[in-house]
Amino acid sequence: MSAIPQQVLANQKASLDRFLAIQNTFFGGFEKLVDLNLKVIKATMEEVAEKSQQVIEVKDAQEALAFTSALVQPGAEKALAYSKHVYDIVSGVQVDLSKLTEEQIAQGQQQVTEVIDTIAKNAPTGSEGAVALLKSSLATANSAYESVAKATRQAADAAESNITAATNATFKAASDAAEAAKSGGPRARRASA
Repeated sequence: MSAIPQQVLANQKASLDRFLAIQNTFFGGFEKLVDLNLKVIKATMEEVAEKSQQVIEVKDAQEALAFTSALVQPGAEKALAYSKHVYDIVSGVQVDLSKLTEEQIAQGQQQVTEVIDTIAKNAPTGSEGAVALLKSSLATANSAYESVAKATRQAADAAESNITAATNATFKAASDAAEAAKSGGPRARRASA
């Protein structure tokens, strides 16, 4: 058997392996989202049952108002937490897909290098300039790709840190608002002063 059919079979196997890895990455992310949603549904059902019991025990309008205002803050925090979990799952899938893509590009670059080397070995005398041009073009393309990939990673890291900072600030603001509501808020402090 010649080297070319073996190379074709190896490339086909590598392509199938990459396809399966990508498929597993998507399925893993989907599985995490389903698991998160099932946990949220279960917790929500338990909370609804608990709050329903508490509503039955409300005796007057003031208690009803206090009960209603106590529901808003935790709901907002839970929505933010849920959004962060979804973002983390999607971000993890994106990171895994980026790694797979980088591996595929590296393999493709290696295959092109091998082809150029094979061409160089079998090239007729006097074609050294053309082979050198091919190698130079490949090196330039690889360098450009690496620059773009590095810039993309830096942008993704910056976006991730900005989202994390914004999420943390939102959680802090929500916690501060909850504390203010529990302590009677600004009106209660002004009235007591």
